[in-house]
Amino acid sequence: MIHTSRMGEWFQVIVPDPWQGKNIESLFRDLWEVPKKLTHTFRMEKKVRIDGEAANWGTPLAAGSKLQLRLFEAEETHITPHFQELEILFEDDHVLVLNKPPFINTHPNDPKQETNTLVNGACFHLLSQGEIRDIRQIHRLDRDTSGAILFAKHAMAGAILDRALVERKIKRTYLALVDGILKQKRGTIQAAIGRDRHHPTRRRVSPSGQAATTHYRVVMEDKLKRLSYVKCWLDTGRTHQIRVHFSHIGHPLLGDTLYGGKPVVHRQALHAAKLEFTHPFTEEKIVCHAPFKDEPDIFKNIDLLTI
Repeated sequence: MIHTSRMGEWFQVIVPDPWQGKNIESLFRDLWEVPKKLTHTFRMEKKVRIDGEAANWGTPLAAGSKLQLRLFEAEETHITPHFQELEILFEDDHVLVLNKPPFINTHPNDPKQETNTLVNGACFHLLSQGEIRDIRQIHRLDRDTSGAILFAKHAMAGAILDRALVERKIKRTYLALVDGILKQKRGTIQAAIGRDRHHPTRRRVSPSGQAATTHYRVVMEDKLKRLSYVKCWLDTGRTHQIRVHFSHIGHPLLGDTLYGGKPVVHRQALHAAKLEFTHPFTEEKIVCHAPFKDEPDIFKNIDLLTI
């Protein structure tokens, strides 16, 4: 456990024993893997202190000393804050996890014109706490997909979590309701995904597309209605990946008319049920379960904690 605290615009870490003898340069480069441009900003603007004094980046650290980073200063904002009711699954000074409802975009396509998105609501939430900063989404969900979505509250947390996403260290588990009874109750779908040149938003399986891997396991079946509840987790994050892959194997998501799903529910039956990640600074394991909020509830028969 790494002991941390906040002091106004400054974030303080009590240097733990494993950091003894390392220097600030190695922490930024090797531990946090902060991009060079952002590291340069911290160095040039003297945003790092040791025990309240400007830090020498090459001096070995002593266990128990106080490392202070200026993470929480006000910055120019580019997103218009817009009030909306938010369901917060986890929050601290660095990260925010929200339960996204369906029928709302994750982020504005035109920041000057569009304000009713989850990012706008998250920015309003920060502002209401006196934080004048842009919030940074780490991943996204389709407009009609619900569930857990991760945001960073400042640039350094954003950089660390962006890298964690690329390195597949952030695990997102989805629940889908698909048409039909799957013969194989667990498996992996590996099929490259590319744009459909005949449609502006649709994707399709294509040998020339980007590699895409979806793992799945059937968690419940309705044999009378011939439907399957399927738990999915991804090695890649291609646009519409779960929707494309299950359509490709002949089991489209219910409500997903873009990919051949039956319009028997009011949206595509896909929910980001669980989000797992390592905290960028405390190194704690964070696990968030996102409750189902649909009325009527597409997934009412599923125990969320089994996902």
